[in-house]
Amino acid sequence: MLDAGANAEATVPMLLQFAQMGAAYSTERYGVTRPRVALLSIGEEKSKGTPLIKEANAVLAEGGHGNFDFVGNVEGRDFFEDEADVIVTDGFTGNVALKTLEGTLRFLMSTLTEILGRPEVADAAGTLLPHLIPLATKLDPESTGGAMLLGVDGVCVISHGSSTSVAMVNAITVAHDVAVRGLVAAIASSVRPTADTAA
Repeated sequence: MLDAGANAEATVPMLLQFAQMGAAYSTERYGVTRPRVALLSIGEEKSKGTPLIKEANAVLAEGGHGNFDFVGNVEGRDFFEDEADVIVTDGFTGNVALKTLEGTLRFLMSTLTEILGRPEVADAAGTLLPHLIPLATKLDPESTGGAMLLGVDGVCVISHGSSTSVAMVNAITVAHDVAVRGLVAAIASSVRPTADTAA
């Protein structure tokens, strides 16, 4: 998801560049050949959303902006669905969405842990726990160590202030991986200057 908080406000050219950078990152980091890019909005219809989102939708729908397919609008409920590889929004909305997801997942995992720890469900928990451990690991933010800050001339992973040593090691590992794969050059070549950003 771009942006997750670096730019509280955005313009249409910025959202377009977020799409281009996110697509390049998705290709370089995860090997997605032609990423699906979507806009975060309050409805799937192109007529839904703020004036910024509606205008960005029209621009992205024109196509020809890079090596990605624009798939339209998605809603917050679509984050864990296979709707898009990259979700574009302004940093204010993205950060609220990110923190809401973090809090929801933390609540869910702590609730499940508490329920599975009860004596009356201990036997059932014994058979269920092996299936939950991979899920908990996958959802643990420490497994990636932080969020990539794209659009700078270098590799930057922003870790949470409360990151542990495990998170820091994972952040360094991610930074190394994308540096070796040439992420900075790939993003630089994917972002096309516009009239608003060329000056």
